[in-house]
Amino acid sequence: MIPVGHPLLPPGFRFGASTAAYQIEGAAAEDGKGPSIWDTFTHQPGRVIDGSNGDVACDHYHRLDEDLDLMQRLGLGGYRFSISWPRVQPTGHGAYNPAGLDFYDRLIDGLLERDIQPMATLFHWDLPQALDDEGGWINRGVVDRFAEYAATMGERYADRVEHWVPINEPNVVTFLGYATGEHAPGLRLMFDSMVVAHHLLLAHGRAAIALRAAGATSVGCANNHAPMWPASDDDADVGAAKLFDAVWNGMFAEPMLFGRYPRDLELLVEPFIEPGDMATIRQPLDFYGVNYYNPMRIAASEDEEADMPFEQRDVVGYPVTDFGWPVVPDSLREWLITLRARYRAALPPIIITESGCSYVSEPDADGVVDDQARIDYLDSHLRAVAVAVRAGVDVRGYYTWSLLDNFEWAEGYTQRFGLVHVDYETLERTPKRSYDWYAETIKAQPGDN
Repeated sequence: MIPVGHPLLPPGFRFGASTAAYQIEGAAAEDGKGPSIWDTFTHQPGRVIDGSNGDVACDHYHRLDEDLDLMQRLGLGGYRFSISWPRVQPTGHGAYNPAGLDFYDRLIDGLLERDIQPMATLFHWDLPQALDDEGGWINRGVVDRFAEYAATMGERYADRVEHWVPINEPNVVTFLGYATGEHAPGLRLMFDSMVVAHHLLLAHGRAAIALRAAGATSVGCANNHAPMWPASDDDADVGAAKLFDAVWNGMFAEPMLFGRYPRDLELLVEPFIEPGDMATIRQPLDFYGVNYYNPMRIAASEDEEADMPFEQRDVVGYPVTDFGWPVVPDSLREWLITLRARYRAALPPIIITESGCSYVSEPDADGVVDDQARIDYLDSHLRAVAVAVRAGVDVRGYYTWSLLDNFEWAEGYTQRFGLVHVDYETLERTPKRSYDWYAETIKAQPGDN
């Protein structure tokens, strides 16, 4: 483990934690909140593995002060949360909901009172259902609605929020939500989902412009990235890995940083691009957020009639989390160095905006949640970041996923990513051993977190 009193990361390195509104807030239809696509999706039979939903989740909406105190005890330097668009603007059109706006005022003010810097995400997947009824992210008109929403959030909160993320993981929204249908809204458009990717990127750019006009001083992103490992040395597998790298990584990084799409994908996106779009997408970023979990092993599809020309294989030879995800800390170092090599001067300082693991550890007879595997995961990944920093990559912070065990999308409540255990029957919070370890690691860090 990182020894207390002798951290490996530079002074002032920011230690944070991240959450998302739908996964923790609950209060799904209270105080004027409108329905989101996830409210709709989770109430459809067969969509969530355990048949659950986020109606209550962690009840963070009603337990805000308790959760803020947990963050303060942890010693967080920063907290990344998302604003629920349908909570503050129930239909994505017109009037805003005072109760929803006030909730985020209390959250932001509570963070600052505890010396925790807020990082606000505007869209962490919970699109107002009324906008989905108009076509969701397939409809270019939603970009205008998002820009207006971003402007209003900036006007309300930019004086107090340190960092802004317009859209969380646009690749996951595009592919799991619109290409394969595993996430809300559950469409299976395959490569026809590229229109969604373009509109999400355009919304990112429009939101960045609106936020800065409202006084925001730090706007970035939170893109999900993974090194792509070919399943073999065969040319077909190598080619498939290269193509999927363009789809998963380059499709969103290149427009944001270079103002263009990867060459292999240009023809798929070209029909949706209007004059000025690429300049709008390529807004200056104050930080580049990386959401990292594991590498992916890619092979050429063996089925000539498959919808996609590539398929994901198991990464073998490494331990796995309870989610079945491989634990490969060095691939985080690999990706950080790859990112710098690809984008060089175009790449702003990096913040790890998410990184974590699911281990389903429960309290023992003494109420202790012994999640040593999570401690090992966090320690090894922070060490990987430290190696990348020593190699010259400018990484400014690490926000672990997640503060609380929570509703894990299509996996429901079957996975636990939190530093804090949540009993979903009683909603009691129990800090895990990893919580204590993270607190000690933060305390040992020299300089302001």
